[in-house]
Formats: sequence, C-alpha cells, structure tokens
Amino acid sequence: MKIIVPMAGMGKRMRPHTHTTAKPLLPIAGKSIVQRLVEDLAAVAGEPVEEVAFVVHPSFGKKVEEGLVRIAEQVGAKGTIHYQEVALGTAHAILCAERALNGRVIVAFADTLFRAQLKLDKDCDGVIWVNKVDDPKPFGVVKLDGDGIITEFVEKPQTFVSDLAIIGIYYFADGGRLREEMQYLVDNDIKDKGEYQLTNAMENMKRKGARFKAGAVDVWMDCGNKNAMVDTNTKVLGFLKEEPGLVSAKGTRSNSVVIPPCFIGDDVTLTNCVVGPNVSIESGTVIANSVVRNSIVRGGVHVQDAVIDNSMLGERAQVTGKAMDLSISDDSTVA
Repeated sequence: MKIIVPMAGMGKRMRPHTHTTAKPLLPIAGKSIVQRLVEDLAAVAGEPVEEVAFVVHPSFGKKVEEGLVRIAEQVGAKGTIHYQEVALGTAHAILCAERALNGRVIVAFADTLFRAQLKLDKDCDGVIWVNKVDDPKPFGVVKLDGDGIITEFVEKPQTFVSDLAIIGIYYFADGGRLREEMQYLVDNDIKDKGEYQLTNAMENMKRKGARFKAGAVDVWMDCGNKNAMVDTNTKVLGFLKEEPGLVSAKGTRSNSVVIPPCFIGDDVTLTNCVVGPNVSIESGTVIANSVVRNSIVRGGVHVQDAVIDNSMLGERAQVTGKAMDLSISDDSTVA
C-alpha cells in the first residue's frame, strides 16, 4: 500500500498563518494536520504502508521536507518528496507523484481530517469517501445507484446534482490505471473549470468499466480557514481527551486552572490564568492574568491581561489587554 498526500497549495484562506507555515503543517492538538492525517490513514489501511509520497511546493524548503520524511518513517514507511510548482488541479497534483502511482494507493489531500473505520473494498476498483453537505457547489460530488456504486462524478456543480461531497480521500486498487487516465488529461489538455480534475479521470475510468464505491466517514473535519481550524481542534481534543500526555508536566503553573480537554506543550508558563476548554498551546508560550478558551496558540507566544476566544495566535505573537477573537500571524503584536 502507498499513500499520496498532495499538499503544494499555498493555503490562501488560512492567511496570515500560511505566510510562514505551509497549511498542512499547522497544528491540531499538538500535531500538524498532515501528521495526523498520515497516522490515521496508516492505522486504517489494513496492511503495511510501503511509501508515503508528499507533493509539495519547492518553496517549502528542506527543513519541511525532512520533517515530512520523518512523519512517514514514524508509521514504518519510506517518505518521498515530489514537487508541484504550479497549481493546475487535483489530477495534476497527484500526477506529480507518478513514481508512486502503482499498485494499491490511497490519495488524501492534506486539508481535511476524519474519524472513520475505512474499509478498502477489494471487490471494486476504488472507494471514494463522501459526506453529505448543505451546499455542494464548492465540492466535487457523486451520484449513486441503489447499491452504493458511483454512477457519476460532477466537479463543483452550480445546479443541484447531489449533496454527497467528495472529502478528498480516495482508494484505488490500481494506481497505474489512474496514472494513465490523468496523463491522458494532461497530454490532451482536457480541463474542467481551467484545471486538470481528478473527477474527470475517474469518470473516464468508470466509462471503461471501473466500479467505484462511495465510502462514509463518521466525522469530517475541515481545516480550510481559521474558524474551521479552531472547530477541528476542538473536535480532535474531544476524541483524544482520554489519552495520557496531552498536558505536559514540563512547565510552570501558578494559581492557574486548566479545563479539559486541552493540549499543553512543554515549557509553557501559566500565571493567574484560566485555560480551556478546547485549547492547544505549543511549547515556550507564556500566559499571565488571562483567560484562553477555544483557541490554538503557537509556540513562543506571550499573552498578558487578555481574554482570548475562538482564536489562532501565530508563533511568537504578543497579545496584551482585552477580550479578542483573533487570527494573527507569527511575530505579531496586539496591544
């Protein structure tokens, strides 16, 4: 089994945080989005994962690439790095990892997390995981027959076709067959809405006899913008609340209360504070005379005399003085 993780997008909806950190590397409950995604997929793959292929932008740099390889190694797989310099669509992004496109393959875009018991059915050519949504227009969607077999793929329908949105996790029994269909799109410049779409490649495979089933997830968690990130952090903390080690003992706490569930990293100093529920705080942060709830706080942050709610604070940010709903970048100062 191989896992391909396209993650070369610049994360514009997550700015200012993605000015300095690639979106899949932003933290959820103490681990990056992409690390949680790979760990979850490896846990449900049903067989050893041989390779995790990460598709990145060259600007991410060697430090990021080395960290991604370590993530793969931690699940017992080889990590490989592939580059997408220009965003030309989902099919193009996956095709950038063409060397990994053979045999059984899971493709997972690194802007979503899930809770599910994924079943990789071997009596079909692939499984596409979907979730019912109120507004399907921003998504690729599927139509099903009475047996749960996909009869049609439609990319971002502007009139109602289906409310079953593709969440960005796919299983293919034959990665080579998928590679050929995506290469056909690129070679013949076949685009949909200006890009090479994975849904078009899958539609071509279906027309040639491939059978795709729809899979369901128990919980689908988006990481597309600040509010979605904070909400996903809350959900993941809820799932992990019984796990030991969420709150590090390597820190200083004085006259402070931590209301679970929370993640608190090493060397965090809390003085006269109420922290929680649903807060993640990374290492080296100092919070004094403040209340923090429902928020993600990066490393090296200083918060003084403030009430922070529904916020993301970038690394080394400094916040002083009043009740706030913030989304501020690394090294920012708010007073």
